[in-house]
Amino acid sequence: MTEPVIAARDVVKRFPGVLALDRVSLSLAPGEVHALVGENGAGKSTLIKILTGVYQADAGEIAYAGQPVTFARPLDAQTAGISTIYQEVNLIPLMSVARNLFLGREPRTRIGLIDTGRMNREAAEALARFNIDADVTRPLRTIGLGAQQMVALSRAVATDAKVLIMDEPTSSLEPREVETLFRVVRELSARGIAILYVSHRLDELYQLCSNVTVLRDGRVVHTGRIADLDRLTLISHMLGRDLAQVRREGVTGFTGHGDAAATEPVLVADGLTKRHVLHGISFDVKPGEVVGLGGLLGAGRSETAKAVVGALPVDSGAVTIAGKRLRRNSPKKAIRAGVAMLPEDRKAEGIIPGLSVRENIVLAALPRLTTAGVVSRARQDRIVETFMKRLRIKASSPEQRVSELSGGNQQKVLLARWLCLHPKLLLLDEPTRGIDVGAKAEVQALVDELAGEGLAVVLISSDLEELVEGADRVVVLRAGAVVGELAGDDVSEHAIMATLAAHEGEPDE
Repeated sequence: MTEPVIAARDVVKRFPGVLALDRVSLSLAPGEVHALVGENGAGKSTLIKILTGVYQADAGEIAYAGQPVTFARPLDAQTAGISTIYQEVNLIPLMSVARNLFLGREPRTRIGLIDTGRMNREAAEALARFNIDADVTRPLRTIGLGAQQMVALSRAVATDAKVLIMDEPTSSLEPREVETLFRVVRELSARGIAILYVSHRLDELYQLCSNVTVLRDGRVVHTGRIADLDRLTLISHMLGRDLAQVRREGVTGFTGHGDAAATEPVLVADGLTKRHVLHGISFDVKPGEVVGLGGLLGAGRSETAKAVVGALPVDSGAVTIAGKRLRRNSPKKAIRAGVAMLPEDRKAEGIIPGLSVRENIVLAALPRLTTAGVVSRARQDRIVETFMKRLRIKASSPEQRVSELSGGNQQKVLLARWLCLHPKLLLLDEPTRGIDVGAKAEVQALVDELAGEGLAVVLISSDLEELVEGADRVVVLRAGAVVGELAGDDVSEHAIMATLAAHEGEPDE
């Protein structure tokens, strides 16, 4: 039997009030692609951070190349040959693409200066392998999130890693980029690199992985060949429910919404235009209706949502909320009018990692909880208790730092922040991106419940299945313009793709 490249043996990790990992064991052989799955809060991120030196285990050991090791910091793990690609790109936005790619290992001239020409040339060559055609001299933040993720992958591969940990690597990628990623994963596996692959997308796991380890509540509940598990069995391990219950409940999908056809719209977006970004975007949303914004990355979906909430100033066009036009729109005016938005990048634009769960939830509501300049702690506590229960937010207490929560629970905290304002319109930008099937089902069910209560919802998702199951209507965007609208029985994955294809290049005759 081949000796593992890296192995965790009976690893224990505790946080205040929480046993995050309880005697967890996992091993990776050379060339193995091993899936690590579990609901948010199951312990996946904690295990990854122990393997990479972010945390140290309280008990148990990590063995690398057959020897017990302790990585005191992430740099120690990287130097040893363990590279990690995180779900949220952890590069430096203001630095150039090339500098990010070669950060800490820049090519030097004979006198010790950075050889910029060589660095830029080699960076372009490295990205070309991933079918990324980008100006490597431009700041990283100027390229799309999917391209940034591919830069992170290229950087990890270029460090001559022996172990590659991939945490939701496709969450920001479009289908073409996913295909490239799969090709690279298979090439790396063939070269003997061990890969730990974390994803909530079961299709990916069955395509790429040979083995799977399932975590639940900080414990290993199953490990073995993934081909020996059908999908329902895998999901039942993750959720801790028997197969019959999983079949009854399902793990995705909405139950449908009321008929809002004859109701006055909550939102009317009319001709929203921003030079080089949006071109006359118009659509409306009625009470109790979920309207999806579909399209590929770069189609203008997020920009449309930001224009509605005033975060992206437009050159022309108008936003009307509940019959009242928002003049000189701004986020402050939009919030006062009853608009709330869950951003795509919860790390950069959503949570405040240094604050507690309680502080993150009540942040937007503080003006309403203040009397004579004094914030009522009792009213805060009531709101936090209500929404932590309703959204089933897993935390040791409301005072736990939100950065210590899993991605799915951070997403629920953001939802709670806006729901406590009782908005009229909720814009959700990739609300289930990077969260597991259990948390995804909870978020989808909550959106369905809110729509049933009369809330107007705009749903942005790169997952066509999610749009089809979740939206009453889908407005299809391409290159910042509306190219079609589908409703009722016409909403299907095929119809969305056909609408996009019909407007690719010259319109069909």
